Amino acid sequence: MNVATLSVGSLEAQQGTKARGTVRADLGTLTADIPLILVNGSRPGPRVVITAGVHGGEFTPIDAVVRLADRLEPGEVHGQVIICPVANPNAVYQGRLNVSPVDGVNINRVFPGDPDGGPTERMAAWLFANLVDGADVYIDLHCGGIDQVLRDFVGYRLTGDPGLDKATAELAGSFGIEDVLIGLTAEGGNSHAAAARRGISAVLVEVGSLGQRDEATALRRVDGLLTALRHLGVLDQDGSAPAPIRQWVWSAGVTAEATGLWYPEFSFDADIIGEVAEGDLLGRIVDPADGTEHTVHAPAGGRIFYGMHGLTVRPGTELAALAIPWDPDTAARPDTLPVPGMGRGSDEADPRP
Repeated sequence: MNVATLSVGSLEAQQGTKARGTVRADLGTLTADIPLILVNGSRPGPRVVITAGVHGGEFTPIDAVVRLADRLEPGEVHGQVIICPVANPNAVYQGRLNVSPVDGVNINRVFPGDPDGGPTERMAAWLFANLVDGADVYIDLHCGGIDQVLRDFVGYRLTGDPGLDKATAELAGSFGIEDVLIGLTAEGGNSHAAAARRGISAVLVEVGSLGQRDEATALRRVDGLLTALRHLGVLDQDGSAPAPIRQWVWSAGVTAEATGLWYPEFSFDADIIGEVAEGDLLGRIVDPADGTEHTVHAPAGGRIFYGMHGLTVRPGTELAALAIPWDPDTAARPDTLPVPGMGRGSDEADPRP
């Protein structure tokens, strides 16, 4: 793509320049000011859109993209990079959770949104109309929220378009993250799934746990983004070889069936969240009033990629998600794989890869 002026709303960057500011989104009953950094490279190349702050309580992605924006020099960029550090201000600044306090909606279940819907649906539609729909590549950054432990992974969806799926698989492997979760369909309301259905090479990148913000994790994330931009040709190659990856598909999701206090059996250390077999005890939900226990067992075997750290849960709360190594023969038959549900957890949840 070679466009002299890169513009979103009233914010614009001429070729070879960088612009920062906010653009107001009309959400019907209210408005939201969306922060943006536009980097319009001096040479032609793809348009890459990077979002963070889709959910509240996920701080490292926001920190990382602001640091990335500071490091990108238009004279070194081929193409255009649009960075949106806070894509859902209502959830980020007010709720600090996956759902917006405005209407109780998780935006990453309703993409590509509805311009005539409620505020969160309109926010999703604004992001697609103004940012994502013009992209060649879309990267949505998340991490384990304030109640969630999580192993780092990249997720993407299969579309059935061989060229698009190959390009997205290569993109997913370019971040230096070992684990890649493959979605068997592009259905659902997740941002990267909706973008994939529109022919955009789109990935979800999950790095970090418990909503923590620390410089080391942010810088590691910036390094991964720079590596991906080199892979895409947005930045010049540095001669480094791709890191090895492991491919997975989801085997099961576990949701709470009772209200109470959650006591998991698995470790809270994201680096050593372990393997379980079908039927293994995952934890207990205890009624704080009378001490009644509801035991929770693994419905299938696999590695735990994320788990609920919060103490209080209710029916439908996602407690854990399990994945198994990629087997093309099995993964080609999505009906043979139970998938995690539509609860409050990570962003591969409707359906997971």
